[in-house]
Amino acid sequence: MRDYDEVTAFLGEWGPFQRLIFFLLSASIIPNGFNGMSIVFLAGTPEHRCHVPDTVNLSNAWRNHSIPLETKDGRQVPQKCRRYRLAAIANFSALGLEPGLDVDLEQLEQESCLDGWEYSKDVFLSTIVTEWDLVCQNDWKGPFTISLFFVGVLMGSFISGQLSDRFGRKNVLFLTMAMQTGFSFLQVFSVNFEMFTVLFVLVGMGQISNYVAAFVLGTEILSKSIRIIFATLGVCIFYAFGFMVLPLFAYFIRDWRMLLLALTVPGVLCGALWWFIPESPRWLISQGRIKEAEVIIRRAAKTNGIVAPSTIFDPNELQDLNSKKPQSHHIYDLIRTRNIRILTIMSIILWLTISVGYFGLSLDTPNLHGDIYVNSFFSAAVEVPAYVMAWLLLQYLPRRYSISAALFLGGSVLLFLQLVPSELFYLSTTLVMVGKFGITSAYSMVYVYTAELYPTVVRNMGVGVSSTASRLGSILSPYFVYLGAYDRYLPYILMGSLTILTAILTLFFPESFGVPLPDTIDQMLRIKGIKQWQSQNQTRMIKDGEESPTVLKSTAF
Repeated sequence: MRDYDEVTAFLGEWGPFQRLIFFLLSASIIPNGFNGMSIVFLAGTPEHRCHVPDTVNLSNAWRNHSIPLETKDGRQVPQKCRRYRLAAIANFSALGLEPGLDVDLEQLEQESCLDGWEYSKDVFLSTIVTEWDLVCQNDWKGPFTISLFFVGVLMGSFISGQLSDRFGRKNVLFLTMAMQTGFSFLQVFSVNFEMFTVLFVLVGMGQISNYVAAFVLGTEILSKSIRIIFATLGVCIFYAFGFMVLPLFAYFIRDWRMLLLALTVPGVLCGALWWFIPESPRWLISQGRIKEAEVIIRRAAKTNGIVAPSTIFDPNELQDLNSKKPQSHHIYDLIRTRNIRILTIMSIILWLTISVGYFGLSLDTPNLHGDIYVNSFFSAAVEVPAYVMAWLLLQYLPRRYSISAALFLGGSVLLFLQLVPSELFYLSTTLVMVGKFGITSAYSMVYVYTAELYPTVVRNMGVGVSSTASRLGSILSPYFVYLGAYDRYLPYILMGSLTILTAILTLFFPESFGVPLPDTIDQMLRIKGIKQWQSQNQTRMIKDGEESPTVLKSTAF
């Protein structure tokens, strides 16, 4: 009995059909790149200070000194959330007293920004922060919005696989693409923060769902050698390309509603791909729709200039294939034995930490010195060589050493940041980009590595649980950035420390490079590393038993 890859081998590896599918599916990922990170500009926080109404009768001197000063980065700047009590300084102004000469400003009573804020328009004309005053006592709403977007991503990752298994890869791909684009369009008409946030959750659900559908569709249509490149380079680099396009849009469109409207256009254009991207023949066969699958294969053969055989799918082979029912496994199998339990816990820690680092550095771009648009472009552009480096490392070097080295690189430069003098801000920005490079490389490699460690019977569950940990990390990441309001280097210290600790933890993982993929949990125990754990455990139990017969007897039960 031949499998699907053997049956369709006559199509070749890299013909016009495969190239078309590769680039069209990769192109469908571009809107994901700027939709996910658009919040960097949509929720940008410009310089602001308390508004002092023109109706208050103040002299020019008192109006210029109506905001208290604070020390920030070694210089005096106006406070963002406090002002001197207007009734008091209006009285001093009426008496002709001068601030700083006749009145000690440090002794004056202060009050909150009762009349709102004034926002600088040097960088943004408007954002959701300036429209709904998400500053000072409401500054938690910014990171909360981002976290809820990733909550939507988490919810979408749970349902996307089930939807595509039931309704088809192509249908779910375009349905969720329309969902992402449609709800992004509705956000333009948000009347308050709550409406914007609820719609953003739905955008997150659509974003991850069409990403997963495109990923699965590509891996099922493309041949074995090409699907590896598609998974590691195709979707990742096109995602980074979308991320690079984002600051270009944002630079020329500085009003958040018009920017969001412009970002929905590529999603609408992607709708035209419906007539060029076919359904997955593998999925059609699993649903018993053999004739539809054959039509797609014959069309692919015609595109490649190849004559298809008269019979592509032998009904007898398909009947034998469908009669084989795989043994059912449950999520409990991921913790059933001590070895797989340790591996699962370590994988969760690895994915969560990498996700915090990746999204934390991406979202922290506005806080870097220099132009936000240039920094955002470099933050996206550095991902391209990172993905290429990850692919090369996966081809030639052991997995755990490659991931550990990438994490060490990312974590060490983040910790080194606090030692860089404040005037060398270009060096600081460069180090952040190097840290992003290392963590992005590790992020790209960890998908392949995790899939190789788990056996076939629980591979999907293992990667799914690890991916869920990644989503939790992305939900937490905005609050790491938020800590920068209290100490500029605190986010880097935390992310750097966690990354280096995880790099050390990675060295204790088993090695999967050059090892056949395990199909069962029993085969998994023979992978290099896990076997060592098992041998050590057995040796320890024997030694303990020799020293204490009671222990050995209790172990037997």
